[in-house]
Amino acid sequence: MQDGQKEFCVLILAAGKGTRMRSKTPKVLHKIMEEPLLYYPLSELRSAGFNDISVMVGFSGERVEEWTREQFPEVNVLWQREQLGTGHAAKLAQEWWKDFKNVVIIPGDTPLIKAETLRKFIDVHIGKNNKCSFLSFDLSDPAGYGRVIRDGLSVRIVEHKDATADERKCREVNSGMYVFDTTALSDVIDHLNCMNSQKEYYLPDAVALIEKNSGRTDAVKASDPAEFLGINDPNQLADAAAVMKKRILDKWMGMGVRCSDPLSTWIGPRVSLGEDIEIQPNVQLWGDTSVGRQCSIGSYTVIQDSVIEDNVEIIGSVRVKKSRIGQNSVIGPFVYIRDEAELHNDVHVGRFVEIKKSTIRRGAKVPHLSYVGDADIGERTNIGAGTITCNYDGEKKNFTKIGSNCFVGSDTMFIAPVTIGDNAVTAAGSVITQDIPEGALGVARAKQKNIEGWSSRRKIHKGGN
Repeated sequence: MQDGQKEFCVLILAAGKGTRMRSKTPKVLHKIMEEPLLYYPLSELRSAGFNDISVMVGFSGERVEEWTREQFPEVNVLWQREQLGTGHAAKLAQEWWKDFKNVVIIPGDTPLIKAETLRKFIDVHIGKNNKCSFLSFDLSDPAGYGRVIRDGLSVRIVEHKDATADERKCREVNSGMYVFDTTALSDVIDHLNCMNSQKEYYLPDAVALIEKNSGRTDAVKASDPAEFLGINDPNQLADAAAVMKKRILDKWMGMGVRCSDPLSTWIGPRVSLGEDIEIQPNVQLWGDTSVGRQCSIGSYTVIQDSVIEDNVEIIGSVRVKKSRIGQNSVIGPFVYIRDEAELHNDVHVGRFVEIKKSTIRRGAKVPHLSYVGDADIGERTNIGAGTITCNYDGEKKNFTKIGSNCFVGSDTMFIAPVTIGDNAVTAAGSVITQDIPEGALGVARAKQKNIEGWSSRRKIHKGGN
């Protein structure tokens, strides 16, 4: 170990195209539970305490690099312009990993690996003073996997196509996750060759070369094969999503969250839940969403990147996106709250209401059939049915300000920009185009005109008797 060398770094191999996905999207950006595959190993590595991480990108690498820099800005990005195998990728990264004592190399399409498994893996590698360690696991049907062949203290990897009949009976297989002593890897990396059917440089060959150089190698067997489920096609993508879905639900239900139908409940990996929460069937919670204590989330609700504070009741069939709902509020059914809407405490939003980029202050009510966009609704104000803030004039969005303790009559149209003072009232059916001062009644509707005998004349005109 050179003076000043850090102990560990991690290289994630994320350059592959994923041909069997039959998609223009790079494989590691395909999603499970609304997060790209690459999100999961990066998150687990972070949880395991790794700070020095590089992602090797290739196919559609610009997209992978952009996502990585946005979501994990501390992670380094390296390029494999020509995909010539895992050994080739490790060689391209040598200028980076040579400054560390050990390099962990894992594939980017294994979203189910756990931080706990990685920590144990590293502990064994250090404890045995290995020059190379790799994770293995047992499969009842190991067809297609490289077999782990043990002979006393010696261990080697034999690819399925190269294995003998007896070797193929072996159920222990290679996961494709390694940790190398960087000095040992440097000694052999230039000796890898591409004399195989794929004309690629394989990282498992480095294991054999290190052992040939009398370096200690070892397979560290993991207990849960599901952690190593790779993604090569949409079926495997769905299989991994099912495992992750159950894993997340098991965690939260173990902490007291009540899901009446776990099979229809989807909770993303970045979601945070408080105590004493009830989730009804067919609920989806995604992104950076947090739900506070003693909340009830009704069926067919979808919440994304939003904050739900304590003791909120969401009755059902509600969509909340990039917004906040304050304590003790009651929302739904059939409500859409979006685009940085801010609902303060004790707010009631009822049937068939859309709220967009607006503030609804404490105790205000929007009970039904209304659109509130680009507006500020004051405390304890009641918005009557059919109210619309007409915020768009065809060129720009305009703002509506409604004060506290106002009563907005049904079917009021506010032609923004307009300001309504505290304690003001609008008459039902009004089209408000001017400001209403505090405490005033705003009436803006045409004078009613009754035409006598209209029905009988109408029948005669149509030829009726």
